[in-house]
Amino acid sequence: MTGVELPSPDRTPTIRDVAELAGVATSTVSRALSNPDRVNRMTRERIQQVAAQLKYVPSSQARGLSSGRTQAIAVLVPDITNPFYFDITRGTQHQLKAAGYTQLLVDTEESAEMEGEALHKMRRSADGFILAASRLTDVQLAESAAAHPIVTINRASANAPTVVIDTPTAIVQSLEHLASLGHSKVCFVGGPASSWSNAKRWKSFEDETRERGMTTFRVGPFAPKTTSGAAAADAAAHTGATACIVFNDLLAIGMLQRLRERGVRVPEDMSILGCDDIFGADFCNPPLSTIASPIEQAGRVAVSMLLAQLNPLQGGPTRRLAVMPTHLTIRGSTGPVRVP
Repeated sequence: MTGVELPSPDRTPTIRDVAELAGVATSTVSRALSNPDRVNRMTRERIQQVAAQLKYVPSSQARGLSSGRTQAIAVLVPDITNPFYFDITRGTQHQLKAAGYTQLLVDTEESAEMEGEALHKMRRSADGFILAASRLTDVQLAESAAAHPIVTINRASANAPTVVIDTPTAIVQSLEHLASLGHSKVCFVGGPASSWSNAKRWKSFEDETRERGMTTFRVGPFAPKTTSGAAAADAAAHTGATACIVFNDLLAIGMLQRLRERGVRVPEDMSILGCDDIFGADFCNPPLSTIASPIEQAGRVAVSMLLAQLNPLQGGPTRRLAVMPTHLTIRGSTGPVRVP
């Protein structure tokens, strides 16, 4: 990027200026800002840095003034205090900013009613919507997708493009891990009844444990918060299971605290395995074994899929499904089954 002259302060930067300073073609700049998953990471980040340095505004933002578009995207999440959604919204924010859009963040408080109201009230203030872990029914989601450009995260739909974090596959890995430690009595600690991902994880758990001949228990549903951990721990301890796979890390962390109060040792008496690998999961006592996933990248991909709907000529064909891989992270909360 050396030796390239910056545009004068009194001239509006163009896409050609960004391309020249970044040392790439203008078509690469266009893809990096509107459909970033089609550009390799190092090139994409270099382009985004140059665009920010030049204060470049994509032409789509200027066109929005005359087309009636707001150049704003609404991101709806069930619980803004959950660190899982920190990473989702960080990814969407960075990608939207690079493309010249403003992010409008809405906390729907785990309520399908609030989610539906937000979609209705913001129909004129947002060009499109990203719904993370939507609590809407299939019918409600279909109606919303027919009325607005929408992309969902962790909520598959036949009517809207979807980014799915593949936790069901990691559930199988988790059960393999627990089986290798000698556990044959395992408990699934469920999340919200309206959660699509909770149903998928239970199905994977149920199928795999049946195939392995494990004794299984299911408790819940529980709100995916640390405050629900006490009730979840009491219910799980009552089953006689020696290991639990928990809907999310917040619930698992709450369980660790309650089990310690009850004198149940983790992992000596009961192993606990969470999901999401949120910030702080490795600071627990003991550190939490969990299912890790590229959460921030899921937010970025969702933005690229939505921008492809809004600007099909610029973004190319709209992807209908993106599956994000996951993996098991083993820490101190899982260990060998206790031998009587």
